[in-house]
Amino acid sequence: MIKYFFLLLTTAAFAQQTAKVDFKSMNGKIAIDVASKVVSGDIIYQFDVLSASDTIKIDAQNMNFSDLLLDGISVEFLNNKKELLIVHPFKEGSQVLSFKYSVKPKQALYFIGSEAKDNLQIWTQGQGRYTSNWLPSFDDVNEKVIFNLSIGFDAQYEVVSNGSLANKETVNNTTNWEYKMQEPMSSYLVMLAIGKYSKKVIQSKSGVALVNYFEPQDSVRFEPTYRYSKELFDYLEKKIGVKYSWGSYSQIPARDFLYAGMENTSATILSSRYVVDSVGYEDRNYSYVNAHELAHQWFGDLVTAQSGKHHWLQEGFATYYALMAESSIYGDDYFYYKMYESAQQIKYASRTDTAPVLDAKASSLSFYQKGAWALFVIRETVGERAFKKAIKNYLKKYAYQTVTTDDLFNEIKKVAHFDSDEFSKVWLESIPFNTQQSNELLLKNRTMQLLFEIDKLKKVPLNEKEEFFTKTLKSNAYFQVKIAIVNQLKSEVFEEKKALLSVAMGTNNIQIRQAVAASLSKIPVDFKSEYETLLKDKSYQTQEIALFYLWNNFPSNRVTYLNETKNWIGFNDYNLRTLWLSLALSTADYNVDKEPLIEELINYSSLNYEATTRQNALEKLLTFKLINDTVLANLVNATTHHMWQFSKFGRDNIRLMLKDSQMVLDFERVLPSLNEGEQFQLNRLLLELQPK
Repeated sequence: MIKYFFLLLTTAAFAQQTAKVDFKSMNGKIAIDVASKVVSGDIIYQFDVLSASDTIKIDAQNMNFSDLLLDGISVEFLNNKKELLIVHPFKEGSQVLSFKYSVKPKQALYFIGSEAKDNLQIWTQGQGRYTSNWLPSFDDVNEKVIFNLSIGFDAQYEVVSNGSLANKETVNNTTNWEYKMQEPMSSYLVMLAIGKYSKKVIQSKSGVALVNYFEPQDSVRFEPTYRYSKELFDYLEKKIGVKYSWGSYSQIPARDFLYAGMENTSATILSSRYVVDSVGYEDRNYSYVNAHELAHQWFGDLVTAQSGKHHWLQEGFATYYALMAESSIYGDDYFYYKMYESAQQIKYASRTDTAPVLDAKASSLSFYQKGAWALFVIRETVGERAFKKAIKNYLKKYAYQTVTTDDLFNEIKKVAHFDSDEFSKVWLESIPFNTQQSNELLLKNRTMQLLFEIDKLKKVPLNEKEEFFTKTLKSNAYFQVKIAIVNQLKSEVFEEKKALLSVAMGTNNIQIRQAVAASLSKIPVDFKSEYETLLKDKSYQTQEIALFYLWNNFPSNRVTYLNETKNWIGFNDYNLRTLWLSLALSTADYNVDKEPLIEELINYSSLNYEATTRQNALEKLLTFKLINDTVLANLVNATTHHMWQFSKFGRDNIRLMLKDSQMVLDFERVLPSLNEGEQFQLNRLLLELQPK
């Protein structure tokens, strides 16, 4: 009878659960078995039944349950491996549900490294509907709950979760970390991060503890990585006008993280690729991601979009406020240039985009960049004062709730004249980008006026604009304006643009000089000495470009270049080291023992390193045809990686290689030595060769 009844229940019915049941809080005691990668726990949910119901559900992917008690009494339940269903004649009132569970998550909770290699990290990524893969919770963002987690783990490790650390107790080499939340949030924002971290705590201007974590070996990278963190926090809290809601705020770098960052409530996880030294900061700094994820603590965590259709209320806001926060550090020209840059991207993408901003299927570019543009237009339309008041009222009215676009519009209309229907049609419901209005706003900035003037000169002969370009390059104009000039010179004859390139190099601006480096894949002999100075620039990206182009253009100088750069490492993904190794191995007259170099480069492509390092190494190994069975095995392993970009890289390259019949034989030879998952992926790719 129960099974038959369950078959009649529909997903639509479950979606209406929040109208009948309001889950208030969860207290969970979590244990993680690293060896088996199993998560288990004791969970207590307190909830209010708002109207009579015969079933309630908790999302739970592939979990096992036992000891279910409703108000201390055993209760009947169903487990369809997607949801835990409690079948009971629920009546209005408060109730308590407790149970035990265990699961081996297929996603959302990841084990990186190992205890044996002393580099274990465990972290979660729940955005979307993924938290229910490791914690019985709610895929519906409208179900907001106060989550309190207690986690027991090896005392050598730091454990971070949402909220404030209420208690920490160590017994027999196991530490129990007890985290408490004061306010509710959506389940996708629940997080865990575990690793051998150190940390530094600073106070915001309003007294919020800003806890920044780092791996001990990265201590010299701490300052560049977290540079301006306090300034960004103080700016956003003041600019938004609503005090930060979550007590303390933590930031934790994670190896092989799926995205640049994730704004879990009170605790952002960031990709370790943003852990940089002072040189790396010039090319790959964390400031935008830092500000973006921090802005989400208000826009996304405090107020949450009711559905995917209104996702721009999170990403558009975070993008816009992040740029404003950065402009408080880098200046107004930075803000206007970033808006100009995104406008160009949106206009180009609108040729193929099929969904507007106000559509759950909209592209990330629409949700983020076009959403930010929509907010820029609103602010410029109603004025800074009214805009700030409306946003403040919006956040306070809907705190700890979910919202729609109309909720935002209603608050704006209370403080200013605002035609929301017309605005929505133009900026949120149509695909074309309003170039006329965007240009009007951009041209309020003098740097943009100059940039537009330069853009109009694209088809003008160089001799007619050379004097203007020279004057601009020598002026104190914003560096992006000068980069636009360098980029406009790419198709010009070298002798005619040489003087301008020399002026650009003479600015001694790292970004401008990098633009020159990238614009000259073919380096004329009479520019060689000047180009070689790029090897000394404090930029790993510039050094990578310059070394490769110099090595490629001047074979007789290869040994000299290699000797000068043999100690280069680069970013934490070893971009310079892997390039140097591949060039050294491809230089016939470089008289060193190359076997250790081959072994080192291949090692960078192995499981011992993060995906970005492995991809760097594999790209070089394949480009320079340094391929053996270990390289093939490492490439196949890439196809099993949890980062889709890396797994796609593996698949795409194997497909290309399998067009060569000899490579088919080589892959078939390594097949038996692979593990089950690797064999499955390689067999799929080999089957694609079969005639259909």
